[in-house]
This record gives sequence, C-alpha cells and structure tokens, in this order.
Amino acid sequence: MSSHGSDTFVPLSIAVLTVSDSRTMQNDTSGTYLQQALEAEGHHTAARKLVADNKYLLRAVVSAWIADPEIDAIICTGGTGFTNSDCTPEALLPLLDKEMPGFGEMFRQLSWDEIGTSTMQSRAFGGIANATFVFCLPGSTGACTTAWEQLLSAQLDARTRPCNLTTLRPRL
Repeated sequence: MSSHGSDTFVPLSIAVLTVSDSRTMQNDTSGTYLQQALEAEGHHTAARKLVADNKYLLRAVVSAWIADPEIDAIICTGGTGFTNSDCTPEALLPLLDKEMPGFGEMFRQLSWDEIGTSTMQSRAFGGIANATFVFCLPGSTGACTTAWEQLLSAQLDARTRPCNLTTLRPRL
C-alpha cells in the first residue's frame, strides 16, 4: 500500500445531519440521497438526524458525533445560505480543528456549471475536528449530489490516487 492510496476499499462510518425548519425525515430528499449514496459505495451510516436551524442544537449533535470514535465523517446538509435562520457555518466552524478551504472552493467551482452565479451564495465548507471529517453542504438534493458524486465519493475512497482523505485518517 502506498502512503497515498490503497488497493483495498476501506468502509467508513459516516453520520448524516439535515438542518431544516421545514423538512421531516419523510420528505428529507437530501439526507436520504446522502445516506443511500454512501451506503451504495460500501460505507456505513453511523447515525442520521434532522435538527432545526438552531446553532446550539447543531453544535450539540455534531459535538457528540465528533467525540464518538466510531464516527469517521459527518455530512451536514442545509443551513449554509444567507437567510436569518441559516446558521450552520456559525454553529460548526468553531468546532473545527482545521478548515479544508479546498472543499468549499471546489464545490462552488463545480456548482458554477449547474447554477451559475448563484453559487456565490453557497457557504459550503469542510474541515477536520478530533480526527473526524466534517462537510457542510447546501440543503438542495442537487447540491448534495454534486458534492457526493464529484468530491466526497472519491476523497472518502482509500483507492483514490494520488491521495485521499481515508488514508490520511491514521495520521490525524
């Protein structure tokens, strides 16, 4: 095995959090998409929740997941816009040990082809907290699809070369 990639798939335990004041588990198409996509790749859903746009509720859930050694990554969807209720960046950025600016930059670049200048309204971000990867996406299912299919799927796969996040985990 190279230090940057593996010949073997390594399944991760990934938690999915939907942030919304209007969705329920029954109509949460974004959270459902992410759960189905990560499981289709061979990963495990460690937990799945839906919480209101409240920075203290968000921090409580994500803090518990960050502290759980059985959770390798967290993917949040929703609350990354500019309305008064959108608070995901304000809630979760302070929890990160290190930000991953390239994730948000790449997400917005890829979104340009789909939504044009509207991509500048996205405050999507990623980072690492207590050796747990944290990715925060817009609430639309299209945004979740773009992020998963064009960024996260490859970076959470140990076989991706020249490097990936999965093989980085032991050194965190």
